[in-house]
Amino acid sequence: MQQPPHSTLYLEAERHADGKKSAFQKTTLRSTLTALHAAQPQSIYLRDGELVLYRRSRSLLYQCRYRLADGSWVRQTTGKAALEHAIARACDIYDEARYRQRLGLAHRTHSVAQIAAVCCAALRQQIDGKGKKTALNDYLSIIERYFVPYFGERQLETLTHTDVREFELWRDRQMTRKPKTSTLNNFTSAWSRLVATAVEQGYISERVPVPKLTSKGEKGKTRPAFSKEEIEQLLEFVETWQHKGKFAVEHEIRPLLRDYIEMLLYTGMRHGTEAMGIRWRDLEWHTKDGVRYLRVWVDGKTGGRWLIAKHKAVDVLRRLHARQKDIASVPFEDVLTTRVPHLLFRFSDGHQPHSLVGTFRKLMRDSGLLVDGAGQTRTLYSLRHTYATLALLEGGADIHTLSKQMGNSAAMIERHYSKLTATMAADRLA
Repeated sequence: MQQPPHSTLYLEAERHADGKKSAFQKTTLRSTLTALHAAQPQSIYLRDGELVLYRRSRSLLYQCRYRLADGSWVRQTTGKAALEHAIARACDIYDEARYRQRLGLAHRTHSVAQIAAVCCAALRQQIDGKGKKTALNDYLSIIERYFVPYFGERQLETLTHTDVREFELWRDRQMTRKPKTSTLNNFTSAWSRLVATAVEQGYISERVPVPKLTSKGEKGKTRPAFSKEEIEQLLEFVETWQHKGKFAVEHEIRPLLRDYIEMLLYTGMRHGTEAMGIRWRDLEWHTKDGVRYLRVWVDGKTGGRWLIAKHKAVDVLRRLHARQKDIASVPFEDVLTTRVPHLLFRFSDGHQPHSLVGTFRKLMRDSGLLVDGAGQTRTLYSLRHTYATLALLEGGADIHTLSKQMGNSAAMIERHYSKLTATMAADRLA
């Protein structure tokens, strides 16, 4: 078939014949290509108009936009400069997006790392709002130290039970120990937050089955408690021990530790963030049937709650009030009613020590109460365990009331104190 006089093939043949291009041929070829480029449509409609292919004036790559089942439009690059390749890629993008929608997935995939970035940003915002360490800090650490390094660019919806089990084996090797149930509960909570973030952001549907982490681990040992007689011995000993410090800081921290110990024993609150975060404004009187009770607001691991302190706690507060120079001149009753914003547990100059753990350990050694009969070392957490034990055995508190006071579920109280059976209360039942 004879070629048209100015076609590309015709000009190419002429070049081979003459060995070079004339000025006329170069001009003709350039104008021909320009005309062909101008003849290409600005938009190409595919799939009944639900997929549109186009190219921006300053880009060599084709873009596409497509309509989802809900009527919304999405733009995405094909990454292709050749028209035929761009069409094929655009069709693949459209088909995959519609298929993912039918499965209840987002039209684009999101990796675990991308979801984790959104989740961690939300956690940091919540942590900053609370202004203190909570369980949210543990979730944040788990996501950043374990989930992201292991799963990284994987997609949640593609994970299988085998993938999750392999992660748990890797995690245990990283921790160099078999995690206890309490640790695993933190992992499952962090994982649930990650999945919930993906659902809230529309990355996956709530119908998508994402494998769960195991929450059953080695049962933790019950923290050692004090007997009633040991508590009496401890309180009697610390009353004189608090004055025997050699250094100025000991004259501050020992009396403070005494008050701290008694408040833990009289309330059952958690040592650490929960107790050290209490301010004078968190204390108030609560009157019922003509009896006045001390009510304390605490905010810690499981959120905020009111608890009722034993009447002896008022003596502790009076000692703290008398030592704190900035409020000592204010009547004690006024301090409670005017909601003073200062921290409760602090030195006379207003400074709060970073920790009381070391001083408590020294007190335990000096008093001979460091180790219980089973050889377990007592810590400040032992005071909370003691509160619960005495409340169930001698205070007559039921499990549900105690769970609200201590900020635990009734099931957890029952599980941790299941040893308080009829055998232990034989003298009351016989």
